[in-house]
Amino acid sequence: MPVERRLPLALIGLLAGLGSPLRAEAPLSAIDWLSQSVSEPAPASGSGNGSVTLPAPADEPAVSAQGALPEAVAVSVIGGPSPDAAGLLPPETTGFPHNLWGLGKLSEVTEAIAGARAEGLPELQKLLVTLLIAQASPPADAGGDGRLLIARVDKLLELGALEQAEALLAEAGTATNAEVFRRSFDVALLTGGEDAACEVMAGAPELAPTLTTRVFCLARSGDWNAAALTLRTAQALGHVTGVEDALLSRFLDPDLFEGEEVPDPPKPVTPLIWRIYEAIGEPLSTTTLPLAFAHAELSERAGWKAQLEAAERLARAGVITANQLLGLYTQRQPAASGGVWDRVDAFQRFDAALTGGDLGAVEQRLPLAFARMADVEAEVPFAELFAVPLSRMALTGDAARIAWEMGLLSPDYRRLAASPLSPGDTRAKFLAGLAGGSVAGLAAPDSMARAIAPAFQGEAAAAPEAGAALIAQGRIGEALLLAIRLIETGLQGELVKVAEGLSLLRALGLEDAARRTALDLMLLERRG
Repeated sequence: MPVERRLPLALIGLLAGLGSPLRAEAPLSAIDWLSQSVSEPAPASGSGNGSVTLPAPADEPAVSAQGALPEAVAVSVIGGPSPDAAGLLPPETTGFPHNLWGLGKLSEVTEAIAGARAEGLPELQKLLVTLLIAQASPPADAGGDGRLLIARVDKLLELGALEQAEALLAEAGTATNAEVFRRSFDVALLTGGEDAACEVMAGAPELAPTLTTRVFCLARSGDWNAAALTLRTAQALGHVTGVEDALLSRFLDPDLFEGEEVPDPPKPVTPLIWRIYEAIGEPLSTTTLPLAFAHAELSERAGWKAQLEAAERLARAGVITANQLLGLYTQRQPAASGGVWDRVDAFQRFDAALTGGDLGAVEQRLPLAFARMADVEAEVPFAELFAVPLSRMALTGDAARIAWEMGLLSPDYRRLAASPLSPGDTRAKFLAGLAGGSVAGLAAPDSMARAIAPAFQGEAAAAPEAGAALIAQGRIGEALLLAIRLIETGLQGELVKVAEGLSLLRALGLEDAARRTALDLMLLERRG
């Protein structure tokens, strides 16, 4: 099909001044899987009277149009609210001060956020997410361009916390900054809100959509002719890659490619590429993709097995609720055996026994159900669901021990530590001491307990020197990130760092987080 000579004004504005393919531009994000959905508007070249000359294919004359320049880019009001200050939880809820970053520098804060890890420790994962979505004044040297917001959102995306990232972006406003909107657009692609995101893009001319994105959005809106014309123009100008060309061509006219093999996905797979593969009937598995992609499998468009496996990954990261996992596990009867089906079967049999109040059946089924949850590191959501009702039963043997330890993994850990289900041995006494905030005089049953013990020998724990210096400068957020990093380092083998990190949490007044993290370390055995 030949390229049309008369191009839509919106397309002319988009292409104005582009002298090289968009893919030649280096992405600005530290996350390599973000879609290149928008680009900074390029300055248009012309005679100064509004005339724009487009690059032409080798066998076609140049196309010119009058008055097709993009509209002016939006500007921020001096002294207006900074997107970096956006947050979902006020200080009254988080317990963090409003001046969370104190005397810290923006570059140091964003670097600390980017380096934060809390894998496998549910309490630290929750604490990190809370820090990222807290309302707080940005560092004094923040320029109001959203760099701190972007760093926080990028970390949420890395953690798989899409709902929190989406809400934070909405709070900050997404249509006035290209880099912020890119993240909002990708979250929408993974949560099924791409049509609304395309509408925002269409109504915000300061956001310059790339041609791939424009083709996708035009097709989603039902304007197939404009989408096809845009793709043909992009092909002629060399502004789409070979894979994008093949995928978009199939997306617009699948009948032309019936029986032909679909091209292998590029690396990295972006949310936009993932959504296009789904649209052409060739969905890509998310199991080997970044955690954020697992949210796309929670929709009703995915099969139950895919939903279950995605929910398990997200539950392990602590970014979906225990009730969401419960709902999926009990949705229907398992379709087969092995893998996820065995977990569903064990979960459902235990749930039925507990619901029916059958003590013998609970004692028989709890150990297997808990072991299956441990296989996918979902012990904490399992405990959140069942620890309290189990504490009311007169369990014995292995089931009693498991139920008591589940209580220590639950929000009611302080009360349930005194449950008669406790085995009462050296290990149990040490765990109960951690729940109460002191292990002074108690024997440490293993190497992890010996690493933890120095942080809980008294009411107050001395913070490590680096942490104390941050606290003195009011850099509470950075001190919290340091505590997380110290504990993570300890898990990788340098166990002395575990006590330093826990002591720093206590020095920050985060007593509950310190105790629950210590219990996670003891009960979950997440060693590096």
